[in-house]
Amino acid sequence: MLILIDTNVLLDVIARREPYVIFSEKVIDLCRQEIINGAIAGHSVLNAMYVLRKNFTLTERKEIFLSLCEFLYVESVDFGKIVQALKDDDFSDFEDCLQMQCALSLRADYIVTRNVKDFAASEIPAVTPEEFLKILEEQECLPTD
Repeated sequence: MLILIDTNVLLDVIARREPYVIFSEKVIDLCRQEIINGAIAGHSVLNAMYVLRKNFTLTERKEIFLSLCEFLYVESVDFGKIVQALKDDDFSDFEDCLQMQCALSLRADYIVTRNVKDFAASEIPAVTPEEFLKILEEQECLPTD
């Protein structure tokens, strides 16, 4: 199974945002353990590096993302994806549409995000981290303790 992890889920984990960090961290840990395959969009790195500048030094942010890149695939944002997102009138948020374009390119099974409502027009199902963990549990994909 392959998921695209939205920027807000990454930020939940890195910035330890309560109460969201609990489920978001579990999803990231499943990727780290290679139980599921995780990916992020290239522009998520850019956006998160900018948002986190108040919480972490540049060196710390680089270390965080280098660590994430050890087990998360980074899907590039290219001309084709940008044009497709610009042409898509079903999304009110360009960045979310670009996330979907990356998920489509990857043939991801899900987009894991806390902003499910913003992905109503997505061709890839969007689920919250908590919903995603329930899906894995129902499919018996989670390791037993």
